[in-house]
Amino acid sequence: MPNPIGKTSGKRAARPRADVSDPAVEAVFNAYPAPLKAKLKTLRRLILETARTTEGVGALQETLKWGQPSYLTPETRSGSTIRIDQVKSAAGQYAVYFHCQTGLVDSFRELYPTKLRFGGNRCILLDVRDELPRAELRHCVALALTYHLNKRKAAR
Repeated sequence: MPNPIGKTSGKRAARPRADVSDPAVEAVFNAYPAPLKAKLKTLRRLILETARTTEGVGALQETLKWGQPSYLTPETRSGSTIRIDQVKSAAGQYAVYFHCQTGLVDSFRELYPTKLRFGGNRCILLDVRDELPRAELRHCVALALTYHLNKRKAAR
């Protein structure tokens, strides 16, 4: 069963906790080589922290989609799914994947043309040897986690 992260019973939301996870998701993380696993776990924490501090997102659900750790906003339906995984065709590469029909990656490309690398209209590409571009990724993750919320606001 998918794991809702950051929500307890009752009305108060708990902080998203990176140590609470679906065993299937943990198994995927544990199967990565050590340097890649460390980077993906850091990326996971960044996603959870961004969700916790972004207005309107609510609790995240961590699950597997296409065998990749995935983050959804089922409580508020505020955002588009975010997935993270290694890039299987490129050693030492990993990525943050977004729904290709949202236009999110095109927006990120406009915002950060020289700070981030992209894989078509699907993902932000990262390298295990590089520092994580935290500020830029937080902004992109926040935009993805509020994608539907922002569309609803724009339609009013």
